[in-house]
Amino acid sequence: MAQIHPKTLQDLEFPKVLQQISARCNTPLGKESALEIIPYGTEARMEHSLGLTSEYLSSLISENSIPNHGFDGINGELRLLKIENTTLELQGFKRIASICDTVLTHQKFFKKFQEYYPLLHNVASELEPNKEIPDLVNNVIDRFGEVKDNASENLLRIRRQINQVRGKISQSFSAALGTYQSSDYLDEIRESVVDNRRVLAVKAMYRKKVRGAVMGTSKTGSIVYIEPEAALKYSRELNNLEFDEKEEIQRILNQLTNQIRPFRALLSDYQDYLTQVDVTAAKAKYAQDINALKPSLNNTRRMFLRDAYHPLLFLSNLRKGEKTFPQTIELHPENRIIVISDPNAGGKSITLKTIGLLQVMLQSGLLIPVHERSEVCFFQKILTDIGDNQSIENHLSTYSYRLKNMNQFLKRCNDRTLFLIDEFGTGSDPELGGALAETFLEVFYERGSYGVITTHYANLKALANELPHATNANMLFDSKTLEPTFQLILGQAGSSFTFEVAQKNGIPYSLINKAKKKIERGKVRFDATIAKLQKERNKMAETGSKLKEEENKAREEAERLEKLNAKIKSKLENYQELYDHDQRMIQLGNKVNIAADKYFQNNKKRPLISELLRIVETENSKRKKKSAAEAKKERAKKAEVAQEVQKEVEVIREKKKVEKKKSIQKEKNKPRPIFKVGDRVRMLDGKAVGTIDSLEKGKAIVNYGMFTTNVSIDQLDLVEKSK
Repeated sequence: MAQIHPKTLQDLEFPKVLQQISARCNTPLGKESALEIIPYGTEARMEHSLGLTSEYLSSLISENSIPNHGFDGINGELRLLKIENTTLELQGFKRIASICDTVLTHQKFFKKFQEYYPLLHNVASELEPNKEIPDLVNNVIDRFGEVKDNASENLLRIRRQINQVRGKISQSFSAALGTYQSSDYLDEIRESVVDNRRVLAVKAMYRKKVRGAVMGTSKTGSIVYIEPEAALKYSRELNNLEFDEKEEIQRILNQLTNQIRPFRALLSDYQDYLTQVDVTAAKAKYAQDINALKPSLNNTRRMFLRDAYHPLLFLSNLRKGEKTFPQTIELHPENRIIVISDPNAGGKSITLKTIGLLQVMLQSGLLIPVHERSEVCFFQKILTDIGDNQSIENHLSTYSYRLKNMNQFLKRCNDRTLFLIDEFGTGSDPELGGALAETFLEVFYERGSYGVITTHYANLKALANELPHATNANMLFDSKTLEPTFQLILGQAGSSFTFEVAQKNGIPYSLINKAKKKIERGKVRFDATIAKLQKERNKMAETGSKLKEEENKAREEAERLEKLNAKIKSKLENYQELYDHDQRMIQLGNKVNIAADKYFQNNKKRPLISELLRIVETENSKRKKKSAAEAKKERAKKAEVAQEVQKEVEVIREKKKVEKKKSIQKEKNKPRPIFKVGDRVRMLDGKAVGTIDSLEKGKAIVNYGMFTTNVSIDQLDLVEKSK
C-alpha cells in the first residue's frame, strides 16, 4: 500500500492542482470530490484511473463525444428515504428520475461504443439498469413538476369538481359585478383579489347595500373589498375540495416514495457514478489544458520523464505569455540517486518539485505533461523535505525540524521509496551539517531508495561521484551572462558561482578577493575547476549537437541515394525486359521475311504455310499459358514501360534540341571568320568537311570531292585556314 503523508502533498503544491481540477467540474458534488483526491494505494487502481481519464480525454477530440453527465444532488432525498413514513417533495422525485435517465443514457452509449471506451463501459455496466423509477415518477408528475390529473381516479374526480365550482364562482361573481356596477356602488377599479379570491371594490359609503363577506379595506379606507354572497357559498365548497385535493396528492406522493424507497442503495450508487464521471471529465479537461498524456507504465523501476513541465508553472506562464522550460530526468536501478548542485535561482527547486508533483499526480490517476515516450513506475512511499519548515508554534528551528524529518525518512525509506530533499544538510554548521547529510545519504543509498536532492556541499558532490548507482547533475548556467538556462545536465557537479554572482550584483572586486583569501585555497580551486568543466561540457554539448545534425543530414542523403539507386535499378530491369522482347520480335520478323522471300522466288503456298506454322509453334513452345487477367496485366506493364521509354526518349530529344539551339546560338554570337579560297570548312549543322573553290557576294562554292555546293558563308564554320 502506498503511504504518502499530507505534508508531502502540501510541499509539492498538490492541493493547488486539485483546486484547478475542481474548478473544471460541473456539479457541486464533483467539485467536493475533486478536492478530496489522494494518491491510490495500489498500482492496479492507479493504472485503472489513468485509463479512465485517458479514455475520456480521447472523447474530447472525438466525434463520439460522451453524453452530458450533469445532475442535481439527491443527498437530501437519500436521507429521507432512509427514514420510514417520510415523503419526498415534488422536485426531489424529478431529480431522482433525471439521475436514472442520465445513467441509462450513459449505459446505452458505452454499450454502443464499447470498443472505444472499454474501461468506462465496464464501470457503467456494473450498475444495475433501472427504467422502473423514471416510469413511476413520470406516471405521477408531469414535465413541469406538477402532479398529473390522472395520477389517481380520485384526484381526477376532485379536480373536475374544482373546475366546475370555479366556473360557478366566476358566473356568480360576474352577475354580481354587473348588478352593482350598474348601481354605481363600485369604485373605478371595480374588482380585486384578496387571499386568492375575487372581491368587489365597493365604495365605502355603499358597503351596507352590497350583500357578502367583507374581506378588507384599502389603505385610505375609501374602498371596501367584499366577496358577493352568491360566490361565497361556492368558495366554501371550493375550499373543501382543495383540501381534499391536497390530501389526495399527499397520499399519492407518499405511495410513490414507498415505491422508490427499496431502490435507495441503487440511487446512491447512481449518484456516486455520475460524481466520479464528473471528476474524470474534469481530469481530462485539465489534461487537455496542460497537454498531458498517459506515459508508459513499467515494472522495471525506471522513471524517465522526458520534456516534463510543472503544470502550475505551465498554466501561470501561459496566462502571462511567458515560456516554460521543460526538464528531462531519469532514475533507474543503475542510477537511483541524483545530486543536483548549482547556484540559487538556477531552477533546482522547480526541477525537484516537478518530479515530485508529476509522480503524485500520476499515482492519483491524473495524466501528466510529458513527452509520449516517457516511462514511469509506482512508488509505495514518497518523502519530501522542501522549503523552510521552521515551526514557530512548536518552538523548532529549521535545523531541528529537518532533523526530525530526516529521522522519519530513516524509519520509513526502503527500495520502493522516492525521496526529494531541497538544500540537503543546511541549517547548521556547514562542516558538521555536511558530514551528517553525507551519512544520511549513504543510508538511503544502502536501502535501495530512489531520490533527488539539491545541495551546495562539496562532500555530497564527491560522494555521488564515488557511489556506483548515484550521479551528480547541474542546472546548466551561462558562465558569461550568469543567467540560468533551466536545463538539467547529468553526470557532472555544478559550480556555485558564488563569487561570480556576487561580482555581477555589484559587490566590489576588492572585497571578493579578500573573501577568497579567507577560505581554503583548495575549495576555490575545486569550485573553479567545476566551473571550467561546466564550460567544457557546454562546448562539448554544442559540438555533439552539430555532429548529430551532420549525421542526420548524411543519413537522409544516404536514404535518398538508396531510393534513387532502387528506382534506377528497377528502370534498368524494365528496359532490359523491353529490349529482350524487341530483339525476339526482330528475330521473328527476320524468320517471316526469309519465308516470304522464298515464297516470292518459288510461289509455292504449301512450304510457306508449313514454315509459318513451324515458326508459330516454336514461339508458342517458349510461352507459358497465362490467364486472361495475367495476360492483360503483362500487356499493361509492357505498354507502361514502352510509354515510359517513349517519354525518356522525348526528354532526351528535347534536351538535344535545346543543346543544338544553344550551340547554334553560340556559333552565331562568335565573331564570324573571314573566309578565303582554299579554306577547309563545314556546315554549321553538318559534319562533312570541304574546300572553298570560289567566293562571290556572300556565297561560296564548296568542293566536297564527289560534288560541289553553293551555300551562304553565314552557314559555314571554319575548320582550317588555307596554307
